[in-house]
Amino acid sequence: MVTAFSEMIRTFAKPGQVDWIGLRPARKAALEVPKMVQVDESGLVGDHGRSGKRAVTLIQAEHLPVIASILGVEAVRPEDLRRNVVVSGINLTALKKRHVQVGSAILHLEGPCPPCSRMEKTLGTGGYSAVRGHGGWYASVVEPGEISLQDRVIPAD
Repeated sequence: MVTAFSEMIRTFAKPGQVDWIGLRPARKAALEVPKMVQVDESGLVGDHGRSGKRAVTLIQAEHLPVIASILGVEAVRPEDLRRNVVVSGINLTALKKRHVQVGSAILHLEGPCPPCSRMEKTLGTGGYSAVRGHGGWYASVVEPGEISLQDRVIPAD
């Protein structure tokens, strides 16, 4: 059986899941790590992040050990990268420019999150380059909702 390319790029083996949530209450402040967060039109309630295209940031859990390996360290923690939501089990790159349901919220994956210069201070020498291509994705809010740990992450279009 031959599957059309258009069908292959819209099909996923299984849903992803939310593994971690982080809120940045202020620039450079320590992250808060709740089990659930409300999402409104401008992003995660309690997060100082931007509204619009960069309202929510996501990263795949599978990329954390890759970054650690590149740095030659045992582990990289989600709070080191200051992303909002860590997901596992689904390829976020394959969801680029698509609507994604995360919990009951609908997000639109806009583009890749480039690392910031603070990665050198946080992760050490080479931290900036280690995160390049592995820094996750930024998303806009299409429909507000709620995101909790272990919620499903699935295509919504």
